[in-house]
Amino acid sequence: MAYTILFGSFTFLMLIGMPIAFCLGIASFATVLYMGLPPIVVFQQLNSGMNVFAMMAIPFFIFAGDLMVRGGIASRLVRFAASMVGHLKGGLGQVNILASTLFGGISGSAVADASAVGGLMIPQMAKRGYDRDYAVNVTVNAAIIALLLPPSHNMILYSIAAGGNVSVADLFTAGIIPGLLLAAALMVTAWWVAKRRGYPAEPFPGFSRVGYFFLASLPGLLLIGIIFGGVRSGVFTATESSCIAVLYAFVVAMLVYRELDWEGFVEAVMGAVRTTAMVLLVIGTAASFSWLMAFLQVQTLIIAAIGAVSDNPIIVLLMINVILLILGTFMDMAPMVIISTPILLPVVTAFGIDPVHFGIVMILNAGIGLNTPPVGTVLFVGCAVGGISIREAMRTIWPFFGASIFVLMLVTYIPGLSLWLPSLFK
Repeated sequence: MAYTILFGSFTFLMLIGMPIAFCLGIASFATVLYMGLPPIVVFQQLNSGMNVFAMMAIPFFIFAGDLMVRGGIASRLVRFAASMVGHLKGGLGQVNILASTLFGGISGSAVADASAVGGLMIPQMAKRGYDRDYAVNVTVNAAIIALLLPPSHNMILYSIAAGGNVSVADLFTAGIIPGLLLAAALMVTAWWVAKRRGYPAEPFPGFSRVGYFFLASLPGLLLIGIIFGGVRSGVFTATESSCIAVLYAFVVAMLVYRELDWEGFVEAVMGAVRTTAMVLLVIGTAASFSWLMAFLQVQTLIIAAIGAVSDNPIIVLLMINVILLILGTFMDMAPMVIISTPILLPVVTAFGIDPVHFGIVMILNAGIGLNTPPVGTVLFVGCAVGGISIREAMRTIWPFFGASIFVLMLVTYIPGLSLWLPSLFK
């Protein structure tokens, strides 16, 4: 009966439209009351879920991303990307994807990527004759590349949800090849769709202009090397790197580009505070929910259920991918990672699957879920920026979904794509 109350109340509340944090908290509280445990347990777990030192990296990376958007870093990355790939078929679509890849390597946030790059690119694409559904679909699918590249704060969440036993540095490293592979797959898809619709290519500006735009964007690009190099070499932790990212972004925006005024700084602070408050509330309530699942030994039941179907890792991973893709349609990324990791990580390790490899598979699954209704956060942002309905975007998004699923299958069944790069640093 406890299982029914926990999962039944959570599902019911989510279906009636209650915010996910309250769904998790109320379901946990109701289950604790039914089981006769002290209600304070829920609040203790909520507090312990948020009171993790490594969690401090999340608000700082969010703040750094806001500073970059308002400080001119994002716009210079877009101009550099335009000079590099704008001459390809469907040029502005290619620019959008490359700019998202570069900006994602700095912000680590799909929502920040979609709002920053989309805010710059979607209006330009519409003016140049691109259909708005194409512009939005390119933007929202390219935004999930940010989740696979350092400094993805969702990888930090996965590490924490795994009990701190999975190295953040290894996760940062493991996501690079899958992230670049996803970027390449989306660029091919964007080219194919652009060719079918007859979209134009931009003139090549010449190598001198490419060099100029590269130098203009270099201060922003250096942040990628600082964050990744520092964490990977052990000079500083992921939390320390987030603080350095904020400091560096502030200095570049204020002293190098000189585009960040007091009003923009206050907006960045308030935006980071609001986003952090929402994320941490979800993390705290998800921690209570996860503790109850561990208390009820849900993981043991799932291992037994999957083992009864098959003990073949190929089939196990396929089933888990299907489960995660379904969860992604109605759960946001943070609660999905916090809740699913304690359940599924023991399952995959029982079948001999590497935790780092599985982390990348989970992050990519959850990223695809950000573009699937009814809880598609990135899709909602892209449609709002593009001024179109969810229905309009969904009608033509399928080639990009196909590219993402193709990369997901490659990453799932070729562990070397995730594990080869981290192995070089052992």
